[in-house]
Amino acid sequence: MDYSQRLIRFRQRLDADLAFFPISSDLNYLTGVPRDVPNFGAVLHPGAWLEGAWITPRHDPVLTLPRMTAEFGGLERLQGVQMRVLGDWDDPASLVRDILKGFALPPKPRVAVSHWTEGETLIHLQAILPDAVFVSATDILRKMRVIKSEEEAAVMREAGRITEAAFADVIPLLKHGMTELEVIAEVDYQLKKHGSLGPSFTTSLYNSGPNHELIFGDREKKWHRPLHPPVSVLFDFGAVHDGFCYDYGRTVSFGAPDPAFQQVYDLVMASQAAGIAAMKAGQVTAEQVDAAARRVIADAGFGAEFRHRLGHGIGMDVHEPPFLTKGDTTVLQEGMWFTVEPSIMRYGGFSSRVEDVVVVRPGGGEKLTNGWQSLIVID
Repeated sequence: MDYSQRLIRFRQRLDADLAFFPISSDLNYLTGVPRDVPNFGAVLHPGAWLEGAWITPRHDPVLTLPRMTAEFGGLERLQGVQMRVLGDWDDPASLVRDILKGFALPPKPRVAVSHWTEGETLIHLQAILPDAVFVSATDILRKMRVIKSEEEAAVMREAGRITEAAFADVIPLLKHGMTELEVIAEVDYQLKKHGSLGPSFTTSLYNSGPNHELIFGDREKKWHRPLHPPVSVLFDFGAVHDGFCYDYGRTVSFGAPDPAFQQVYDLVMASQAAGIAAMKAGQVTAEQVDAAARRVIADAGFGAEFRHRLGHGIGMDVHEPPFLTKGDTTVLQEGMWFTVEPSIMRYGGFSSRVEDVVVVRPGGGEKLTNGWQSLIVID
């Protein structure tokens, strides 16, 4: 990726005297500074509030890191980024003041901060720059990030390939009586085995059947339930590749599907096809795409069971605006990426979902993954 050109474009758009980006998708996109596998709980180092990059319209990024983040995170090996490392017993505020002094900020500076900036950082910045006016830096980047290049599309295709390769190795291992936890653990292992840094979000299953209650959330309860037929097993997962996040879904039947299950499956697949066909660049809004796909399911009498928006933007974050949903009047442009993920989720019967990443094109959407178009059956 040409990060130097991204920086030039950002600095040209920066209507502020200073911008700060913590280690995040924003910083990854702008400079290539990578993110690590996330943690459930916070893992802090002294002075962690200054982790990130400081940029002005006239200055390239200065990356500030606590010594532990730089050394143990391997970031001290980064090339092409000016770095200042905070010693374990140094004062982070003094380091930041020294950097800002070199920027020669005006009185009452406008400071653009990423939406991923933590409250602790803003508290310290307010103390250092008490007259500052804070604005959004993420809003500037989103206008840059929403249209993806063909180079980025190649990276996302590889993320999709990894995702489907992992799924291909999971399917032969599926057996009646497995628990949801066992299936999820196998998916996460296969993602890493095939080259993903890890799952792009928490791998999830949505399972239901006549004798198997559909449960949202409450993972510790449902993870340990055995999957005995007849039950529909709905996959929702994705790989990470070179900073980009895939999001993918397929439906599996434990036991031979009855006609009612097959109908639900076929409706979901037809809904996805209608949504993708509607994604014509410059000719349709996000809410119109949602309506085109939703109509297929609603006309068949299952509208109440389509419980969510049709899809969301995706890229270096799993969910990015705009969204394929009622009320989003964004006109789709070529190079936008969306998930297209219709579903029918039923509390008292079989459910189904499908999900692929789709690129907006002049003649309709282009799917980046195409495997397993028929219902997968585990006898």
